[in-house]
Amino acid sequence: MTKNNGGRTHVIVIGGGYAGVVAANRLTSRDDVAVTLVNPRPTFVERIRLHQLVAGSDDAVVDYKDVLSEKVELVVDAATEIDRDTRTVSLAAGGPLRYDYLIYAVGSGGGAPQVPGADLTYPIATLEQAEVLRRAVADAPADAALTVVGGGATGIETAAELAEAGRAVTLVCGGQLGSYLHPNGRRFVAKRLAALGVTVLDGPGAKVTSVTADAVRLADGGQVLSHLTIWAAGFDVPDLAARSGLRTDPAGRLLTDETLTSIDDDRIVAAGDAASPSGMPYRMGCQSALQLGPHAADAVLRRIEGGRPDAVSVGFNGLCVSLGRGTGIFQFSRKNDTAVRFHLGGRAGARMKEFVCSHTIKQLTEEAHKPGARALKAKDDTREQRVRDARENRPAHAA
Repeated sequence: MTKNNGGRTHVIVIGGGYAGVVAANRLTSRDDVAVTLVNPRPTFVERIRLHQLVAGSDDAVVDYKDVLSEKVELVVDAATEIDRDTRTVSLAAGGPLRYDYLIYAVGSGGGAPQVPGADLTYPIATLEQAEVLRRAVADAPADAALTVVGGGATGIETAAELAEAGRAVTLVCGGQLGSYLHPNGRRFVAKRLAALGVTVLDGPGAKVTSVTADAVRLADGGQVLSHLTIWAAGFDVPDLAARSGLRTDPAGRLLTDETLTSIDDDRIVAAGDAASPSGMPYRMGCQSALQLGPHAADAVLRRIEGGRPDAVSVGFNGLCVSLGRGTGIFQFSRKNDTAVRFHLGGRAGARMKEFVCSHTIKQLTEEAHKPGARALKAKDDTREQRVRDARENRPAHAA
């Protein structure tokens, strides 16, 4: 095995989000492993608080010294290419970095609107986008009509946060409101949004066909007057893997086997939103990232030891959505990420949401101080069969 850094095995983690940070911290459990985290920002972004940043109730950032092990070298730069032949990562500003193993944890960003007038919208998927939106909201007249596009958790949270701050908000769902939620939970969310004064447009006709400077036009022929149009409809992933010649799924996620190892290179392991094990990626979010990150680190450590990594094991508890500062909902689910009829709403739901946000940071900190502390959840015991079924039904020419 090729080693550097004073004889130690060098592991580069690309991406300093939830999955990348927990993976980097976990790797420090071995003294003979040198870990470098490459991230374009000098601070950790709490993406699950970006809607609060927009409304001015939180800054959604944490200093890396509070969540990252002091044994991890932080390189603030953007990775531009992975060269598998030389095992190097090219950077936008600095020189290339050499690795023995690499963890691909580049995360996700906002999906670009595929409609005319897309450049007139305000996405909210990244820190920089949320900061631009916060300034735009602050500059908008108090009675300005704000439109949020996207009926998922991000869209619901953003609409509720702005409405609670006294803004006139229309939520254009592009389909069903809270499609993940059980009907019981969906009714609760709809009732809360109505109480906040949010106009909710859902159903097949509530799909955006174009955006202008002062309106959003819909598939049913209607339009919504809009001083600011906020785009919270879906996420996409960076194209670093594809640009580097690594195979990806149709959405651009890195294709891996069930151990999270790239199907092209056993020196590259994926974690988080940009991982696609067996072409069947998990739902994007910190819940999956905080499980995939440790799995990716353990896979690398197992390979360093000369063994074969275990298959990925991820289990879900549900979905937590804030509905303003004092109300929220926790939608319980099965381990395979399908919602059940039970939910926790109201103030209890808000407390649960805040617990999840703060506990997420606590988990990163615990792994920084005691690598290996993060216990993995019981897996979704239906995944193995679904993977087998997918493989049997896959066309013969598919990768």
